[in-house]
Amino acid sequence: MIVIRKTIDGKLSPLDHLDFDCWINMINPSQEELQRISVLLGVPLDYLTDPLDADERARIEYEDGVLLLVIRVPLENEGDARVPYLTLPIGVVITPTAVITVCRSSHDLVTALLNGRTRIVDTAERMRFAIHLMQRTSLMYLHCLKDINRRSDIIEQRLQASTRNQELIDLLGIEKSLVYFATSLKANDIIMDKVLRMRSVQLNEDESDLLEDAITENRQAIGMTNIYSDILSGTMDAFASIISNNMNTVMKFLTGFTIIMMIPNIISGIYGMNIPLPFQAEAHAFSIVSAITAGACVLAWLVFVKKRWL
Repeated sequence: MIVIRKTIDGKLSPLDHLDFDCWINMINPSQEELQRISVLLGVPLDYLTDPLDADERARIEYEDGVLLLVIRVPLENEGDARVPYLTLPIGVVITPTAVITVCRSSHDLVTALLNGRTRIVDTAERMRFAIHLMQRTSLMYLHCLKDINRRSDIIEQRLQASTRNQELIDLLGIEKSLVYFATSLKANDIIMDKVLRMRSVQLNEDESDLLEDAITENRQAIGMTNIYSDILSGTMDAFASIISNNMNTVMKFLTGFTIIMMIPNIISGIYGMNIPLPFQAEAHAFSIVSAITAGACVLAWLVFVKKRWL
């Protein structure tokens, strides 16, 4: 699918044809659409196809006046709730006449611009448009990291009284998301730094300042990712021990309870034998034996409680 927009009178207006200084957004385009845009705008075909690979790394290329930026953006994982976030490559192609974004699926980074939910950037300022996307990507990572921290806190509260492994499995999924984030953020940081220092890409003062802000926010996200990952690893180790301790507490209670319940079983077993036994001639033999049994159980319970075995 191809959507064309152009900033006209401060508004992002839809177009039904290619125009100078327009923005072309391609979502899972067909081979025919890729070929058409490649020919019309003089863009190498691999600049348009590479970002469609889910495993494409973040990188930057410049050839014949056409700049390719591939950045990885956070994506909520709807297919597996145990791993809350993945990362997805988005390609930004800057040509002398237009800016192109390419992605294999719809993403909020782009749809927010299309729907007017974020600040409008003039499509004629193509480099500024690309830097704005990079800055919004860094902000999205920060937002996702806050959500990951919230999810971790909820799981930690459940872990404190847990004897199951499910909570640890949930934390493992969150840790996997943090690994994806750390890898993508570091790659994005390299790309932004290269754009800032590239001689073939001339940035004005405002664009340089905006890119430096994006780099700062990206590095803040890297720092938060590392901190959360370290905390999560320590938490998983600590709560693995807590789960084991909780299980030992349960087993200790069950063992003590079993020992106490063995007392009436032993006494009833003895009185079930066909031999002379104490109190068998008494009129209230059953009551006496029952009282002795109950007293022995209470005594055993008091001993276990005093020694904190129950």
